[in-house]
This record gives sequence, structure tokens and C-alpha cells, in this order.
Amino acid sequence: MKKRSQPPELSTPPTRSHSVDQWTFLTNHTHILVCLARDPELTVRELAGLVGITERSVQRILAELESGGVISKSKEGRRNRYDLNLDFKLRHPLESTHRIGELLGILK
Repeated sequence: MKKRSQPPELSTPPTRSHSVDQWTFLTNHTHILVCLARDPELTVRELAGLVGITERSVQRILAELESGGVISKSKEGRRNRYDLNLDFKLRHPLESTHRIGELLGILK
């Protein structure tokens, strides 16, 4: 059985405060993609802990990313592995000339 390394830690744990000082530039969808770019075998529970959202929210985001063609999921033993489509074009018209791989290359 392959021993897994611990998931990467965040320098500051996320908070659930809705204070003006707590907003970030990136969406939870992007946070999930950054985490999966670092470790494509993270579990829903690990992703939820890293991003600071509920497991249910992670499941919803993963389903949206998969149905949108941004990620694909495969089984490896008892675990899921998420492969990112790095050629996927960003969806908003302001960023549509760029691809997911470019963004993740900066953030990974």
C-alpha cells in the first residue's frame, strides 16, 4: 500500500468570517484546482480542510468542474484521482484568451 504524504498546509488557516478583511481574489473553485494541481489524490475531506469549506461544498464544486470538462476523475484503488484539463480556457470574457494551466502555473 502506497504511503501518502500529508497534504500541503496553508500558511494561515481559512476562516469562515464574512468580515470585509477576509475576502480573497480567488474563488473556491480555483482554490480546489490549486490543491488538486499540487496533489491530484486529495480526498474531499482533505480539500475541505485546506480550502476552509464544507465537504458538501467540495463535492458540489468537484461535480461542477467535472461536468464542465475542467477535471476528470478516475479510481485508483479505493481513492479518486483528479486530472486537470490544463488546456481548458477560462470562461469569463476578460480572461478567455488564457487557459487553466497558465493560472495554475503561477499559483501552484
